[in-house]
Amino acid sequence: MSATRRTLHRAATVTAVTAASVLVAAGVAAAHVTVHPESYAKGATDGVLTFRVPNEENTAATTKVQVYLPTDHPVLGVLVTPQDGWTAKVTTTKLKTPVKTDDGTITEAASEITWTGGKIGAGQYQDFDVAFGQLPEDTDQLTFKTLQTYSDGKVVRWIEEAQSGDDEPENPAPTLKLTAAGDDATESAAPAAKTGGKTATAAADSSDSTARGLGIAGLIVGALGLAAAAFAVVRTRGGARS
Repeated sequence: MSATRRTLHRAATVTAVTAASVLVAAGVAAAHVTVHPESYAKGATDGVLTFRVPNEENTAATTKVQVYLPTDHPVLGVLVTPQDGWTAKVTTTKLKTPVKTDDGTITEAASEITWTGGKIGAGQYQDFDVAFGQLPEDTDQLTFKTLQTYSDGKVVRWIEEAQSGDDEPENPAPTLKLTAAGDDATESAAPAAKTGGKTATAAADSSDSTARGLGIAGLIVGALGLAAAAFAVVRTRGGARS
């Protein structure tokens, strides 16, 4: 093999491995169970939370999703949107500290929502919509620990909470930030129109900004690798002529 070909081969190999690593990382970033929007105003009323559940397995389908709602800072007035093929069960719990509202004192709130009966296949995700009457005012975030059960019996526990200053945990729980009323960062506007919560083909680059950024980084790495290869070829040929 000539020096030129060896140089091109090495550059192509490095580029391919690097780009593949970046794209794999993008896929992992998009595979988490998440809640949308990412933030709401404290005490927001009459809104919708969407729990997005992607299927990570190639040989099994997701058949059960359990979302646990905090009761120390309860979400009031929970209602679920019907999903084709899925049955939702809402479990309520008596609150240790009742919540006073304009409509009276609330002594019970939803503590768990379980969806069963449907399937999320490989390369797909499902959006589960939950309407609420009011969010709490006395906390900066809500953590919704989630269990995802597959048809082969595997259970993925999305229950880990990120600590300040630490990297994101391996199985992070969906977290909703609560901001002060009027904060520009608050995303409390009505959600965009949905398609009835039907299962959709997963497209990580359209649903996860981190994945999009990593994908773009992969393309940049590829371009830099090709540029390096071209430079090496020119340099090799120049050396041969001299």
